[in-house]
Amino acid sequence: MYRLTAKLVLYRNIGKDSILLRLADICQRFATGEYRKEDLITDIYTEINRLLEISTRYGFDKNLWHNYLAFLLAMTENPFSLVSEKVGANEGTVNEFAKNDFAVFKKLFDYDFSEMEKELDIRCFSVITNYKAVVKSEQIFNKSVSEKVQKLSGLIEKVQGEDELYQIITEFYREYGVGKIGLNKAFRISEEEDGSILSPITTTGDMTLDDLIGYELQKEKLIANTEAFVEGRKANNVLLFGDAGTGKSTSIKAILNQYYSRGLRMIEIYKHEFKNLSRVISEIKNRNYRFVIYMDDLSFEEFEIEYKYLKAVIEGGLETKPENVLIYATSNRRHLIRETWGDRSDMSQDELHRSDTMQEKLSLVARFGVTIGYYKPSQKEYFNIVTSLAKRYPEITLSDEELCAEANKWEMSHGGISGRTAQQFINYLLGKSV
Repeated sequence: MYRLTAKLVLYRNIGKDSILLRLADICQRFATGEYRKEDLITDIYTEINRLLEISTRYGFDKNLWHNYLAFLLAMTENPFSLVSEKVGANEGTVNEFAKNDFAVFKKLFDYDFSEMEKELDIRCFSVITNYKAVVKSEQIFNKSVSEKVQKLSGLIEKVQGEDELYQIITEFYREYGVGKIGLNKAFRISEEEDGSILSPITTTGDMTLDDLIGYELQKEKLIANTEAFVEGRKANNVLLFGDAGTGKSTSIKAILNQYYSRGLRMIEIYKHEFKNLSRVISEIKNRNYRFVIYMDDLSFEEFEIEYKYLKAVIEGGLETKPENVLIYATSNRRHLIRETWGDRSDMSQDELHRSDTMQEKLSLVARFGVTIGYYKPSQKEYFNIVTSLAKRYPEITLSDEELCAEANKWEMSHGGISGRTAQQFINYLLGKSV
């Protein structure tokens, strides 16, 4: 195995601390006979433990060794994999190095650990190559990465020649992308060990726009703008404003699910993190995806100055915002910044031309080319939301009249009329019916 990994060219940046290279070192020690049996077994079990940790995190099953090697191919960013992400298979001398590396990985796939197991009287490799994982909730592992990696693993298992292997891997890069940005839907701000500022959000929910009852005009505007964006046409930053619980955040999450397969990714950021916006954009601006920077419940008190970072990034800084980045924000405030009656006067004890300062703050909303209002539903619309949601659950057997009567009682003691209140009422009924 050591001799195989030494032949890698494009994929040499896997990392000396990787399971692959540590196992390669173990195999080298075994082959030369320069080892103490107990020490070598301990080192093997250490790497098996690390492999099981990765497999649990990503929900791998059956042949964990194959899944791990496919995971390395899927997650390793290098000039070749990043170009393949954009164009797939392409002409060029670099393909000779790529085919060499893929042939090495194929031999690693087929590596025979049986001699080592027999000599050391262990069987851990036999176990991990025929593994039956415990059934886990999707909340526990990264399903988005898991499904793609296991698909790639299965395809590589069946391949014979290096040309076919090359086509499979480059097509995988073109279809799904490479690295965490390619294989995940959404991200948050977090300092990673590799120097990245983005950390994947592994469970994003499966809501769709159809899950939001009503608000058809609002959804149409949001779809039209996002459609233009993912197709590479001009599109605008979007502000969804209005009453609480009306579906603003649900709409944006549903948009991610609807357009993820077409290259849309989402980065969630809060206002105390706005100082990192430039770093975020710098990390994503050259990738072959469309990124929505998502700001939920955006608003500013009079004393807060984080809006200045946002204004500079959206429009006004020396470096323009990349074409593959938009900002989608939700807010309960139409103008984002709290305004008082005193703000309408140009008189202030400590500031001349106070209204100029307020205009500077209020101009933030002008940076959003599309503003969409989500307003509290009427009682009739509220009842329609309740009955429509109830029809999705056969276990709710109340008639429409009974549902509306109970929903009316519920909203009076649970925050008033809204889509959120309607969903909470349905959840209450489902809890009772268990």
